[in-house]
Amino acid sequence: MSRTSRLPVSLLRVAACTGVAALTLTACGSGSGSGTSSAGSGSVKVGLITKTDTNPFFVKMKEGAEKAAKENGVQLSTAAGKFDGDNAGQVTAIENMVASGVKGILITPSDSKAIVPAIAKARAKGVLVIALDTPTEPQSAVDALFATDNLKAGQLIGEYAKAAMKGKTAKIAALDLAPGVSVGVQRHNGFLKGFGATDKDVVCAQDTGGDQAKGQTAMENCLQKEPGINVVYTINEPAALGAYTALKAKGREKDVLIVSVDGGCTGTRAVKDGKIAATSQQYPLKMAAEGVKAVVTYAKDGKKASGYTDTGVTLISDKAQAGVTSKDTAYGLDNCWG
Repeated sequence: MSRTSRLPVSLLRVAACTGVAALTLTACGSGSGSGTSSAGSGSVKVGLITKTDTNPFFVKMKEGAEKAAKENGVQLSTAAGKFDGDNAGQVTAIENMVASGVKGILITPSDSKAIVPAIAKARAKGVLVIALDTPTEPQSAVDALFATDNLKAGQLIGEYAKAAMKGKTAKIAALDLAPGVSVGVQRHNGFLKGFGATDKDVVCAQDTGGDQAKGQTAMENCLQKEPGINVVYTINEPAALGAYTALKAKGREKDVLIVSVDGGCTGTRAVKDGKIAATSQQYPLKMAAEGVKAVVTYAKDGKKASGYTDTGVTLISDKAQAGVTSKDTAYGLDNCWG
């Protein structure tokens, strides 16, 4: 999803690969120059296309796919965009993977609608296509979806924020993702549903692209528009940390409630440190591992995965609220990613 990023050691190899700006099949990792990032000895090929290669969420997703590919003896080719929203790059990656003979493609769509024609062409050639994390629009454009219930993730932090406000009048800022991305819409709508609010109750809404620096700028803009903001919904934890930085600069970090979604290790530590009140934790490694297994099953017996598989979400907070089920940051840190 839309999440930002620090660069783990594994990504240094990615940076050392071909300097092409366009999204392509990489020849990094344990594979040879065939564009295989993780390979087994079998002939079954699986493709993984993520939004970026630098976001910890997608790094963990790739790790899950690599581990599952090794365990199942299949070849894994990977590709990632230059930025979150690089639909053209993802189209190229799909075309390259189909040409290379993959049996299935796992993809986190950067643009839920614009990617559909490319997916349709792949499926027409017998390739199983599974969306991870982000549904396509329509969802039926892919064979199956393995993802967090993003509406529920938003609803959990909305319910938490409502309970934590204890009847005080809320002035809500929404630091969203970007137009056209279903994950952002679902989390936003889920938050409002959980809080019992509508868009009319949001005093300031800004797109952040899930980026920390843009999250800070968005929060600064919102504080200029409405200095009395006391609840901040954020699309992800990088945006939340950007908001926290802006609030701290104004001396407001203690009296504004920030809630978010992701459950990365950095974000979960921010919950433990009191910078974020609560976050909804999701599980990218599971999404990818289950996706690889589904392609293996399809290759073996022709059985296609279908419909939606919920890979789980857990509300994480050290300040539990009555009537809202949550787990503490000890649990969150045991299950975080990045």
